[in-house]
Amino acid sequence: MLREKTFPGGQVFQIAQGDLTREPVDAIINAANAGLQHGGGVAGVISRKGGPSIQAESDNWVKEHGRVSHSNPAITSAGNLPCKYVIHAVGPVWGSGDEDSKLTAAITGSLRVAGELGIHSIALPAISTGIFGFPKDRAARIIFTAIDDFFTDEGATSLNQVRLTLFDTFTVNSFLQVWDRHNE
Repeated sequence: MLREKTFPGGQVFQIAQGDLTREPVDAIINAANAGLQHGGGVAGVISRKGGPSIQAESDNWVKEHGRVSHSNPAITSAGNLPCKYVIHAVGPVWGSGDEDSKLTAAITGSLRVAGELGIHSIALPAISTGIFGFPKDRAARIIFTAIDDFFTDEGATSLNQVRLTLFDTFTVNSFLQVWDRHNE
């Protein structure tokens, strides 16, 4: 673990470097697009490693519910992944307008859904910072604040561990710099 913070309610927020698809958690959050077409970025990796059932369930979800909003993520099984669920959060594309509130809504909505499912542990990527182009330092501040606010404001929730799992060294270093300032 690169960094760890424990909240007064005992919930733990961690930063790790590694492969999101191998995290030993109940669910992972996918950085998805609104149509749940998991072709590129972390979504493509999750879909390939999890097998065809993730894309098939995603297609069915969109047929039944329509496109996914920023605040209400989709949920599928995890296919061949070691977790139970994939929560498909739609972060904003940089330059689309109102990006900060959309990213906050994607994080908060995913944590809320995890609690509703009775999930205890979850791992997420640096949503929107890859192919969606969101600046890493800005996204880090928003993600950290959204998680802090969730555990401060939510009250009773089954969720007691959130792990931000970052892949590349540049993203790790960007997020750790913001973490150290955010938690002074």
